[in-house]
Parts: sequence; structure tokens; C-alpha cells
Amino acid sequence: MNPGSEYTRDSRYIGTRITADGRDGFPVEPGRYRLAVSRACPWASRAVVVRRLLGLEEALPMAVAGPVHDDDSWTFDLDPGGRDPVLGIERLKEAYLAREPGYDRGITVPAVVDVPTGAVVTNDFPQITLDMSLEWTRYHRPGAPALYPPELRPAIDAVNEVVYRDVNNGVYRAGFAGSQEKYDAAYERLFARLDWLSDRLALSRYLVGDTLTEADVRLFTTLVRFDAVYHGHFKCNRSKLSEMPVLWAYARDLFQTPGFGDTVDFDHIKRHYYLVHSDINPTGIVPYGPDPAGWLAPHGRASLGGRPFGDGTPPDPPAPGERVPADHNPLG
Repeated sequence: MNPGSEYTRDSRYIGTRITADGRDGFPVEPGRYRLAVSRACPWASRAVVVRRLLGLEEALPMAVAGPVHDDDSWTFDLDPGGRDPVLGIERLKEAYLAREPGYDRGITVPAVVDVPTGAVVTNDFPQITLDMSLEWTRYHRPGAPALYPPELRPAIDAVNEVVYRDVNNGVYRAGFAGSQEKYDAAYERLFARLDWLSDRLALSRYLVGDTLTEADVRLFTTLVRFDAVYHGHFKCNRSKLSEMPVLWAYARDLFQTPGFGDTVDFDHIKRHYYLVHSDINPTGIVPYGPDPAGWLAPHGRASLGGRPFGDGTPPDPPAPGERVPADHNPLG
């Protein structure tokens, strides 16, 4: 956070793609890559949700970093000995340096790591989830939903653009604003877009079409953090999500849909934001609330129609090794 300035996200990502034809030198191969994430991070959580919905757990194994990192890197402190058991590294930074010695950009999640070389292939988070839908189709589970169908892509892209600008990144522009003026502008833009989304979702169960798409995944990972973090910590406090009836019902509908809520770790989310952002929260106190039980309340959204998985089916429950601890999620 720079005094007087507007928050600007560093978007200099590694844009190499993993594709079915391997045109960037990295062909889709089951088990070759490892998806490095933190359940605390909304950008990484998109990849976790899409991976679950498409059934890519075996083809694209996951490395889960802890919720708290220092200025240097995310760490694999959840694993025995503090090392990822496959990559053998303590810090994600090691995989970035294996790709580019002297790497001086953000050590971000999600990142896809090439296991044979131990080097990051890509951390381009918007493209990672799209490529899961478009390039990994051979390894999708039977009944996997079409999250980015050709006929809806222009509409999905248009919604994603404004949601990213005003909501996904908008909460950060409010939280890290360097002046009252910059905060006020970010605040107004955020809630204007949330009102726009409420109007849209009052008439439709999902953001685009009558099934779940990439657009719903991208909005969900911000909404699920709103009351726990953004409302207070980032001063996005015109109203809580639970005080916006349409968005609250929509978010609960998604949370209760297999593949969404079962990936959420509220403990990791709160510890990350309240402990890592010491300039905003210098005491390091992590709030006890809000009570997550409300996420299980009936949502009534089925009356709007829609078929969550289209002609497909819900994913199976998470494998034992990927379940969120029961005391970190009301679904437990």
C-alpha cells in the first residue's frame, strides 16, 4: 500500500500454456504437473473449484500451501517436514527460480509446476482455469459440466471483465487504497457493480445461461470471502453479503453445490488476510466470526429454474486427502 496512490495489481504473469497439442512445449499429460494453490487465495480457489467440477484431481494433482506467507514466498508448512512431498520444496519461490533465475515478480498462486524439472510453467490464473476446460478435456470426468461453452463465451467474457475490474480486484482497490479519494472511488465502483449483479441475478439463477459457467466460479470466490474478510478488513462496509438478499441467496446456492463450498476453508481465509496484511491489521488479531452456519440456510434459488450441471452430473465428494477440515467449513 503506497500512501496517496491507487492499488495496482502486478499482472506480469508467466503466460506459457499447457495445451493438448503442446505448442508451447508443455503438452497435457496426466500426473506430469502439480497445481500449487492456497485455499486462502481467491485467485487460486478458482482453480481448485474448476479442477473439482471437471474431475481433474488425478490428472492434475494439487500442492496446498499454508495460509500465511512472508515477503519471500508461500510455504508448504502444512506438509510433513514443511516440504511438498512431490516437489520436495519448502517454498514456492524455489519453483519460480527454477523457471527463471533471478525471478523478480510476484510469487503467486495458482501456479502450475512441471514435476520433472521442478519449474513453474504458468501462473496466469485466468488462463489456467480456461485451459482446464478447453485443453484438458480428455481427462474430464464423465458428466463434467461445460463451464466455457462456445456459444456463451462472448457473454461469459463480458461478465468476467466487469466482475474482475469492479469486484474481484475492486475489493483490493478499496482495501489497499492509499488515500481517501482512491478508497471512495473503489468503494462506489464496487457497490455499484454489486447492485448491477443483484439486478441481473434476481431474474436468473446463474450469471450466463441456465447452467454453471466460469463466470459463476469467478464471482463466487470473492463473494465467499466478503463477510469474513472484505467487509471489515478491506472496509467494503456499505452492507454485508448477508444483507444483500439476492447475492446472498445466489452465493449460498453455489456454496451448497458440490465442488464449490466443499473447497472453502474459512480458517485459512481469515488467517491469511488478517495476519499477512500487517499494514492494515498491525495487531494480528484474527476475528472469531462471522458464524459460517448461515451458508447452509435454504436459498430458494431453484425456483428460478436452471440446471447446475446442464446435461452432466455433480462431482463425487472430495477425496479424503483433499477434504477441508470439518471445523473450517460448515459442510464438515
